[in-house]
Amino acid sequence: MKLLVDMNLSPLWVSFLAEHGIEAIHWSAVGQASASDSEILQYADARGYVIFTHDLDFGALLAARKTSGPSVIQLRSQEVLPSSISSAVLRAIRAADAHLKRGALVTVDPAQQRIRVLPI
Repeated sequence: MKLLVDMNLSPLWVSFLAEHGIEAIHWSAVGQASASDSEILQYADARGYVIFTHDLDFGALLAARKTSGPSVIQLRSQEVLPSSISSAVLRAIRAADAHLKRGALVTVDPAQQRIRVLPI
């Protein structure tokens, strides 16, 4: 699984995820900071990335597209640095691995994760 870390999350996530065996790139390394969510979604879909974001708009975009990808992991927490919520994120990724490979919207907060299989 490859993660595309959205602009609204720190690039620190890339090295944290790599330390845990998860390939990741930050959007700032491959795209414009001002890119639309639709552009990010298209980039991820074309290249097999799962989007990791703090932006709730991706769920609406997935629903409007009615497609089975790309998968999105959305972080719902005020604390969004790896030092604060990394355990919950890793648990969610591991628990949702099979769903993320097929197409899912995974919502992560400090206490739980929710998985919605795509399309929604």
